[in-house]
Amino acid sequence: MDIAPDLSTTYLGMHLTNPLVVSANPLGRNLSNLQAMQAAGASAVVLPSLFEEQITHESHELDFFLTHGTYSYAEALTYFPEPPRFELAPDQYLEHVRQAKAALDIPVIASLNGVSNGGWIDYARLIQQAGADALELNLYFVPTDPGLASLAIEDEFVDVVSAVKASVEIPVSVKLSPYFTNLAALAHRLDVAGADGLVLFNRFQQPDVDLELLEIVPRPTLSPVGDEQSLRLPLCWIGILDGRIRGSLAASSGIHTAQDVLKLLMVGADVTMLASELMLNGIDKLRRIRLDLTHWLVDHEYKSIGQLQGSLSQRSVTFPAAFERSHYVRAVSGGVPVPGR
Repeated sequence: MDIAPDLSTTYLGMHLTNPLVVSANPLGRNLSNLQAMQAAGASAVVLPSLFEEQITHESHELDFFLTHGTYSYAEALTYFPEPPRFELAPDQYLEHVRQAKAALDIPVIASLNGVSNGGWIDYARLIQQAGADALELNLYFVPTDPGLASLAIEDEFVDVVSAVKASVEIPVSVKLSPYFTNLAALAHRLDVAGADGLVLFNRFQQPDVDLELLEIVPRPTLSPVGDEQSLRLPLCWIGILDGRIRGSLAASSGIHTAQDVLKLLMVGADVTMLASELMLNGIDKLRRIRLDLTHWLVDHEYKSIGQLQGSLSQRSVTFPAAFERSHYVRAVSGGVPVPGR
């Protein structure tokens, strides 16, 4: 009788039964949904975010970003939910963490979404006290001021991570967008600042124009099935960062199938995070992905996830330039050159 392959992995120092983690999404507001995720095979869940705007939206501590960034023009005020529209107030969020921890056997990861080094960071300690196993910092910021230097933004991010790490003992991961001049350098700085892992990437939620209302409106987007571009961003950068930072690497965006999961594990991901697939096709889709993952490993004679993790990252492949500019040049100029030409 064949022995089932070992799907276990380690993320943020936590032993997980498999690499399928549910990322922050509206389904996580409901305890019954969280229990269904666990039953379907999720090895951990990230709760929906508590936003900085919910805690200190009028605080002077936000001045740096309020006067330099997304909020500096009126239309952008609708980009994030206004305080009355948030599903859970800060105290309710902490209670949700407590209830989720009591209801689940898998790790519960809370999420804080913000950008400034202000009083909202105190909630990291309160989230730890509520029982969260780890904390994900979702650092989402869209700069619009041409006078704001990129280094100033990165410095603020590093300061936030340092402040949070100084206030909690649970692991802290950082969720980033891919839009930095040198993402590898920022990843290194965050690693040095104490981040226990990186989540790559945050989906860039762009506004739209309502032609009837003649207004700028928020238009949240899900990752559609077959959206290879969304998948390739984390695939590329996890492949580059594998082995170059101390912390864990989580892939997020564009993950819908076991094949997507396998590709990301091969370039060095410790876990893969899903949300859009579950919102589009139901929580039970996790069960199908886990089964397909097991079948692929059996068919290809792998005994564990660990055997393939990082096997195709930049440090492991024969042609590491596949992750760099030379691959881009070859791709846009017609593919692999013909030998002898």
